[in-house]
Amino acid sequence: MRVALFLTCVNDTLYPDTGRAVVRLLGRLGVDVDFPLGQTCCGQAHYNTGYRREAEPLAHRFAEVFGGYDAIVTPSGSCGAMVRELYPRMGARARAEGRGEGLARAVAPVVPKTYELTEFLVDVLGVTDVGAYYPHKVTYHPTCHGLRSLGLGDRPLRLLTAVKGLELVELPGAEECCGFGGTFAVKNADVSAAMGADKVRNAVSTGAEVLCAADNSCLMHIGGTMTRLDVGTRPVHIAEILASTEAEPVA
Repeated sequence: MRVALFLTCVNDTLYPDTGRAVVRLLGRLGVDVDFPLGQTCCGQAHYNTGYRREAEPLAHRFAEVFGGYDAIVTPSGSCGAMVRELYPRMGARARAEGRGEGLARAVAPVVPKTYELTEFLVDVLGVTDVGAYYPHKVTYHPTCHGLRSLGLGDRPLRLLTAVKGLELVELPGAEECCGFGGTFAVKNADVSAAMGADKVRNAVSTGAEVLCAADNSCLMHIGGTMTRLDVGTRPVHIAEILASTEAEPVA
C-alpha cells in the first residue's frame, strides 16, 4: 500500500512535530509513509471565506499530487473534511455553472482515499492498540469537522483507551464547538473567546493534565485560551499521544 502524509498548512507551519509523530506511529505499525513535497494548501481557508472559485486550483493541485497513492492520511479533521465533503461540492458547482466535468473528474479518485488519522488506524489498519505509553490524565475534545463532517465517532476514544498508562476522563460539553472556526475567530472574536473559555473551564473541571484533539487548529485556539487563563491543562494532538512509547519522551 502506497501511503502519503497530507500534513496541512497549519501543521507544516506551526506544528511539525505532529507530522513527525504520524510518521513515527505509522512506521511502528509497519506502514511506510511518503511526504509529497508538491503538496500545498487544500483550499479550505479560501472556500470558507467565500473565495470558492479561487480554491479550485488548489483542489486540482491536491488531486495531482496525491492521485497516485492508495491512501492519503492527514492529522487534521478539518482539512480531511475539506477533501471528502467539499471537493465533491466544488466539482458539482463547476458542472452546474457550465464549466465542465474537469474538477469533478480530477478530485473523484482522491476523495474516498483521504483519511483522518484515527480513521486510517481503526478502519484501514484495523488496530486500536498502537503500542503507545502515555502516563497522563487526558480528556478528549471531538472537533466539529471530525464529529459532524467525518463522523469519527468513538474511534479516537477507542485508541486513547488502549494507551498504556493513560487515564481518560470525560469532557463535559464535549460536543460543543471550541469557538475557533477558522476566520470565525477573527470575525466574531468576542463570541469565539467566550466559547473557548467555556471549553477550557470544562477541561479544567475534569482534573486532566492534557486536553487532546485530532485537529491542531482547534488546539491552537484552546491552547491560547489556556495560556491567557493560566490553567494547568495543556493541549496535545492525539497523534503525539499515540506515537509515544516507554522508550521515547512523552509530550
